[in-house]
Amino acid sequence: MSNEMSPLHAKVVVIGSGPAGYTAAIYAARAMLKPILISGFDAGGQLMITTDVENYPGFAEAIQGPWLMEQMRGQAEHVGAHLVSDHVTKVELDQRPFRLTGDSGQVYTADALIIATGAKAQWLGEPSEEKFKGFGVSACATCDGFFFRGKKVAVVGGGNSAVEEALYLSHIASHVTLIHRRDSLRSERILQERLFARHNVEIRWDCVVEEITGAENPRSVEGVRVKNVKTGALDDIPVDGVFIAIGHKPQTELFAGQIELKSNGYIKTAPDSTATNVDGVFAAGDVADDKYRQAVTAAGLGCMAALEAERWLAGQKGA
Repeated sequence: MSNEMSPLHAKVVVIGSGPAGYTAAIYAARAMLKPILISGFDAGGQLMITTDVENYPGFAEAIQGPWLMEQMRGQAEHVGAHLVSDHVTKVELDQRPFRLTGDSGQVYTADALIIATGAKAQWLGEPSEEKFKGFGVSACATCDGFFFRGKKVAVVGGGNSAVEEALYLSHIASHVTLIHRRDSLRSERILQERLFARHNVEIRWDCVVEEITGAENPRSVEGVRVKNVKTGALDDIPVDGVFIAIGHKPQTELFAGQIELKSNGYIKTAPDSTATNVDGVFAAGDVADDKYRQAVTAAGLGCMAALEAERWLAGQKGA
């Protein structure tokens, strides 16, 4: 007898388990499509490393990111989605049904596919950064800036993301220090002009982060130590929060060469749609959204993807 597992088939397979993936699974399940959701290694997505969430509608008090994802997971299961703890290592989109292979060796086939693999913030890789993640170190000003009202913060980076984060924070924080390793910014000129015009923004040129310093109990950021790359001089800047804005990396390696990507690696979708250039394949959440990257917009895109997949499948039957 063969030990090979028989392929698991579903009308809709969702890859990814952040707000986009879970919402897509909820809508597909309620449409009686019996979806399979493959959760990946990082089940729950970026909200799993987010402590206080205040900007997801429906909750008067701040909630914990991991708790919100547990609720979404439970809701998806409750309405009939089949959740699988596996990690997709190979996709074949040039055949019908689509064929996916999991790390477990399990093969999945799908009539329609929803990609919700997300994007990951790029980090500095400093041990102190890891220590204070969620305790004053963040990669999202629109998510966490509110917690630093009237406080001093630092932003690390020099591209559009960093300048946009610094501008956003300048309206909330009392003072913003932008730390950039070069002597000029890489962002668009208009953004630079806006930043230079802000009275409470200071730029530390030619500097890199050596260490993020803070207290142990309760864990909190108290400062950032920077090193001047030209002189080697060290300086301690007192801040209450550090925002890392050196870019996001969409999780699209699996699909390279099989699906159309934008120049920055995000999946390209049709205007006002989650449809990709491959018929029957849809992309939702941060894997396709390089503009907003919010839990609530990801959930909205997950809803759109499931509705579009449902309509597409109905059209196939009538073809």
